[in-house]
Amino acid sequence: MDREWGSKPGSGGAATAQNEAIDRRERLRRLALETIDLAKDPYFMRNHLGSYECKLCLTLHNNEGNYLAHTQGKRHQTNLAKRAAREAKDAPAQPQPNKRKLAPRKSVKIGRPGYTVTKQYDPDTKQHSFLFEIEYPEIEDNSKPRHRFMASYEQKIQSWDKRYQYLLFAAEPYEVIGFKVHLLQSSAASDPLANVYALNTICYLQIPSTEIDKSTDKFFSYWDPDKKSYILQLYFKPRPP
Repeated sequence: MDREWGSKPGSGGAATAQNEAIDRRERLRRLALETIDLAKDPYFMRNHLGSYECKLCLTLHNNEGNYLAHTQGKRHQTNLAKRAAREAKDAPAQPQPNKRKLAPRKSVKIGRPGYTVTKQYDPDTKQHSFLFEIEYPEIEDNSKPRHRFMASYEQKIQSWDKRYQYLLFAAEPYEVIGFKVHLLQSSAASDPLANVYALNTICYLQIPSTEIDKSTDKFFSYWDPDKKSYILQLYFKPRPP
C-alpha cells in the first residue's frame, strides 16, 4: 500500500493543514485553561441553555475550553483592539495641572561685599579652621545669605582639580564671592589671603578636599540682621599621620 509522500512507516501519514490547525487550537486551549481566570473575564457569560457566550464577539461556545480557544483567535483579538481604540477616543480629556513657570530672577548686581577671613589652628586637636565674616549692608529686605560647597568639576572657570573643593557665598543683590588660599601652604600666623583673585566677577576660596568636621561646636553659621553680617566657621578633620 502506498503511503503519502513525506510520511514515515508507522506514522499514519503527514498531518494536513486542517489537522495542524486543530492541534494548535487544542494547545492554546490547554494553555489558556492553566493561565486565564474566566471569573475575571468581562466578556465571558454562561446562558440559560448551559452554553457559553462571548459578549464582545456575540459568539456561542459549547464549553469553556472552546471559549478560551476563541479568545486566542484573530476575531476576538481584533475586536478587543477596536474596543480599546473606541474607549480611548470617547474618554474625556483629563485637565492638566497648571504648572507655574518661574522666570529666572534678574537683578542688578552692586558688587562684592566686604569680608574678613581668619585662619586658625588648634594644637590640641591638630585641626585647621576658617572663620568667615561677610558684610552685606545693602542686602534685600527679608532675605538671608547662603553658602554652598561645590566640587571642582562643577565650576567652569578654572581647570578641574580633584584635590580641591569650593565654598561659595551668595546674597542678593551682591555678586557670589569666595577666596582662594592653600591651607597647607603657610603657617596659621601667615596671611590667608595671599592668593585672592577674581574671575568673571566671581572670587573663589580654594580649599583642600579634606573632610569637614560637622560637629555642632565645629561647624556653624549665623546671620546677624542688625549688623548685616554673615558668620560661618568650619573645621577640617585632622589628617591621618
